[in-house]
Amino acid sequence: MHLSNRQLFLNNLAQTSDAPLLMEVDRAEGCWLYGPDNKKYLDLISGISVSSLGHGNPEIISAIHDQASRHMHVMVYGEVVQQPQIDLANALSAVLPEELNNFYFVNSGAEAADGAMKMAKRYTGRHHFAAHTDAYHGSSQGPLSLMNNSYFSDAYKPLLPDIHFIEQNDFVSVQTLPADRLAAIVIELIQGEKGAIPCDVDYVKSLRRFCTENEILLIVDEIQSGMGRTGEMFAFQHYGIVPDILLLGKALGGGMPIGAFIAPKHIMHTLSVNPVLGHITTFGGHPVTCAAAAKAVEITQKGLQSFSVKAKEAMFRQLLVHPRIKKVTGCGLLLAVHLDDENLCKQLIQFCLERGVFTDWFLFAPGAFRIAPPLIISEEEIRYACSVILEALTAL
Repeated sequence: MHLSNRQLFLNNLAQTSDAPLLMEVDRAEGCWLYGPDNKKYLDLISGISVSSLGHGNPEIISAIHDQASRHMHVMVYGEVVQQPQIDLANALSAVLPEELNNFYFVNSGAEAADGAMKMAKRYTGRHHFAAHTDAYHGSSQGPLSLMNNSYFSDAYKPLLPDIHFIEQNDFVSVQTLPADRLAAIVIELIQGEKGAIPCDVDYVKSLRRFCTENEILLIVDEIQSGMGRTGEMFAFQHYGIVPDILLLGKALGGGMPIGAFIAPKHIMHTLSVNPVLGHITTFGGHPVTCAAAAKAVEITQKGLQSFSVKAKEAMFRQLLVHPRIKKVTGCGLLLAVHLDDENLCKQLIQFCLERGVFTDWFLFAPGAFRIAPPLIISEEEIRYACSVILEALTAL
């Protein structure tokens, strides 16, 4: 008996929920996804902020082909000299503050968070951490420990002990922390899964001072907000601060899987000694992925002004006005449209999908939907997406 791809997906692949979207993707180009029947969908979420340069960028594909023809995996990370890793480190060095000069490349954002937590413990000699409520830093056990939402974490306890939670933009809650025991405070400058809620500038500057005064490392998670999504290469540039450790992932790879934790060399060096191999990964810094990522950094840096991210944000905000829209939050092209109605949000997502617009919801804001398209989205495509969304809100 012949089974469809959808049925094979349901039968043979691990399911992350009992209600997957089941949209079948055959190919993708620019800001569009295409099904096997050639139906096209405008991609408003970029694979959750991954495909920031669109799908099928020819320069990235060329970089992948060139490196694959030279060599792929040759050795676990950190033992042999590989040009793509050097090129990626150089490309990032050119767009980061000089303090952030040492790079550990891994396979995902969650791995970057895990590695950064280990390094913070090793460097400070402390083992307590603090994180924002309603934050998301990954699903492996280290970053999962930084999640206060019991629905997602209770089934996997016990997790790491000595985790403290603070409220975003509430410096009073920061002042209650056991500062002398904290290895690090881990924050997103725009809390993605909370519904794209930015931190206040004054709060972040106060938090930076608090960490410096108490010898606590400030880990800034830019896995979603980095690589031009806010209109700057990195969201911390809006705040006038430099983190002690920076986490990157998602868009860094130009569509290929990669993560990175980045720190001053004297902090990173603690993973090299006592014990040796303090952190190790087989496929981290994969040469093909690094080649793609180096090209993605280069393209983003050169093209950021022409992407007009802030103007496109303004266009979405101007067009998405409707009695059922309560507010639009976020920065640049990391936006959340809040309906404050989970059922309506689910219906809207399905309505849009049927009419060729692909969006999604947020883990901790199920009554909001996501606007995080490729940075190359055109004004015409923005108008089309907003027209379908407004049609949905009127019809439902």
